[in-house]
Amino acid sequence: MNRELFLPLSREDGDTVGRVVRPSLSYWQDAWIRLRKNKIASLGLCILIFYIIMAIFVPLLSVTDYRAIDDTQIDAPPSAEHWFGTDTLGRDMWTRIWVGARVSLSIGILAASINAVIGVVIGGISGYFGGRLDMAIMRLLDVVSGIPYLIVAILVMVMLGEGIAPLIVAMIAIGWVGSARLVRGQVLQLKNQEYVLAARKLGASHARIIFRHLIPNTIGLILTNVTMAVPYSIFTEAFLSYIGLGIQPPGVSWGLLARYGAQSFRFAPWQLFIPSFFIGTTMLSLYLLGDGLRDALDPKLRS
Repeated sequence: MNRELFLPLSREDGDTVGRVVRPSLSYWQDAWIRLRKNKIASLGLCILIFYIIMAIFVPLLSVTDYRAIDDTQIDAPPSAEHWFGTDTLGRDMWTRIWVGARVSLSIGILAASINAVIGVVIGGISGYFGGRLDMAIMRLLDVVSGIPYLIVAILVMVMLGEGIAPLIVAMIAIGWVGSARLVRGQVLQLKNQEYVLAARKLGASHARIIFRHLIPNTIGLILTNVTMAVPYSIFTEAFLSYIGLGIQPPGVSWGLLARYGAQSFRFAPWQLFIPSFFIGTTMLSLYLLGDGLRDALDPKLRS
């Protein structure tokens, strides 16, 4: 053996042996770093944050009330005084857009979150216990999912009337089915893992195993599903308001603004284009963010 192939290790080199090159990161820290590296998802997140900030502060700081009628400014085009123009009653569209953003975003996020909670509970119980209970729940999901979502939402709105509360109830009537299916599939894969079997042997209750060990390990899938469900809830609110079953005057939402804008499209097209732009960009941003979250929260893609 040639001695020239071996070199003595100096003290300085010895200090670097075994040193951890990569900093210790938690699961959420690593996911946040990977999400920030995704430029498209970061753009979607920035747009959403901007819309939320504007929806919070513009109505508070605006000197013009969104319900104030000005007969001298009917159907005025965008200008320095009215940045988004006015509607057929002379009301300022700038303020009305951001008040509508409050309603549309709140309804979309709240409905998607409630759907996720219901789906997590039902899917977790179904996947964990299995057997006849799982069979009964899955057959119920098959029946419910076979009914068109918008038809159920319209029927609920017709029975309960207009307003924010009936609108949210209509969205969660069968909106939880998708979340329940996803969580059930994940729980079926996880319930036979070693840490779950160990928890059973140590005497952990079924509720503790489901909500302490199984559900937290599906949180990435749940967050991604919620992010993807919010734009659909916003679209549903916009559609129901557009056909006259959602938010009613003097309330305002993006869907209601689009409905009024469609009536004035020929002589005031900005009244339709502006709320449609915000609905479209919000939905696109949420889809981009959801796609980025799916990649960031997937531990298999960690490098």
